[in-house]
Amino acid sequence: QVQLVESGGGLVQAGGSLRLSCAAAGRAFNNYAMGWFRQAPGKEREFVAAISWSGSSTSYSDSVKGRFTVSRENAKNTVYLQMNSLQPEDTAIYYCAKNRYGVASTYDYTYAAWGQGTQVTVSS
Repeated sequence: QVQLVESGGGLVQAGGSLRLSCAAAGRAFNNYAMGWFRQAPGKEREFVAAISWSGSSTSYSDSVKGRFTVSRENAKNTVYLQMNSLQPEDTAIYYCAKNRYGVASTYDYTYAAWGQGTQVTVSS
């Protein structure tokens, strides 16, 4: 069973940047796509970004496209989410997740393991 641990969240002013990291321990990381999701207070969890097993393919939600970048280092069993030009509406708990397959997916039911989340708060 894989364990996922997110880090890098915090409080930042609007227009600022943060980089989230997700370290995976346990079963093979390199063979699986990884995703980032977020959940704001009172809202449902939503897709943010995903990356294929090789890193050659990525996918983003419309709300973060052009501002966020997902990447991975398979040698370090780590996936990243670089978040630039942050806005108050980006405030949420951010979760990383390991997909059941190698293809980047926007659908949360395709993800088999989830981290505990890291809080991102953007002040105006």
